[in-house]
Amino acid sequence: MGNVVERQTRGSVRCCLFGSFEVCGNMAGLELLSDQGYRLDGRKATELRKVQARMGVFAQADGSAYLEQGNTKALAVVYGPHEIRGARSRIRHDRAVINCQYSMATFSTAERKRRPHGDRKSTEMSLHLKQTFEAAVMTQLYPRSQIDIYVKILQSDGGNYSVCVNAATLAVIDAGIPMRDYVCACTVGFVDETPLADLCYAEESGGVSSLALALLPRGGQIALLQMDARLHQDHLETLIEAAMTACKGVSKVLDEVVRQHLQEVSVLSGE
Repeated sequence: MGNVVERQTRGSVRCCLFGSFEVCGNMAGLELLSDQGYRLDGRKATELRKVQARMGVFAQADGSAYLEQGNTKALAVVYGPHEIRGARSRIRHDRAVINCQYSMATFSTAERKRRPHGDRKSTEMSLHLKQTFEAAVMTQLYPRSQIDIYVKILQSDGGNYSVCVNAATLAVIDAGIPMRDYVCACTVGFVDETPLADLCYAEESGGVSSLALALLPRGGQIALLQMDARLHQDHLETLIEAAMTACKGVSKVLDEVVRQHLQEVSVLSGE
C-alpha cells in the first residue's frame, strides 16, 4: 500500500487516498468486458449488483441490519451511544467516540481458513469504517459517549468495504443515531477506457485498477476514498465521477429500505 495522503474535499470532509497515481501501461483485465459491453455476470458497465436489505434483525442490539449486494453478504450491529468503556483517556468532551470492528466469517470465502481477530486486514478495514462514519454521524450530539459499530462479512464476493458501509448505515439509522446524510459506498474499476461500477470478486482479482469511495450523496461530500492499485492520472477524475454516480444509485436503494422498514414498524405499532 502506498503512502496516505489527506486532503480537504467537497464540504471539508476528510478524504484519504491510499495508493499511487503513477502512470502505468495498458490496463489489465480487458477480457472482463465483452465487445457488446457486457461483464462476466451479464451487467452493463454502470449497472449495480442487486441490493437486498433488512433492518432490525437483532432485538438485542440498539440497531442492526443485514445486507446483500450481489453475492456479498454482511451483517451490521450498533450499540450506543453509551458510556465509554476502558481507558478514560478516550473520552472526548465535545463529541462521541466511534468504535468500529470488521471481521469475516470463516465460511465467507471458498478458502476455509481461520481469520484471527485483529489481523492486519481486519484492523485496516476497521480504521476505514471508523473514518467513514466519523464523517457522517453527528457525534457532537453525544459528548463523552461511545458508539460501537460491528460489521461481519458472511459471504464475500467483492466490494467488502462498500457492502460493510452500506449495511452499517442502515444499522446506525435503525439505532436512531442522527447522521448528516446516508453514507453510501461503491467500488469501481477501469477496463478498456470504461469505468465498471460495483465490482464483483472476479473483476477485483482480474487485474483491474479500482477504487472504493464512500459518499454523502446530498452534498456530494466524500467521506473516504481508498485506492490500492496504480492508475493513470488522466483516468482518476473519470473513475471518481463514476463512483459518485454509483453511490447515489445505492443511496436510492437504501432510502427505499428505510422507508419500507418505517412502514412495517408503523403497522406493527398500530400507528
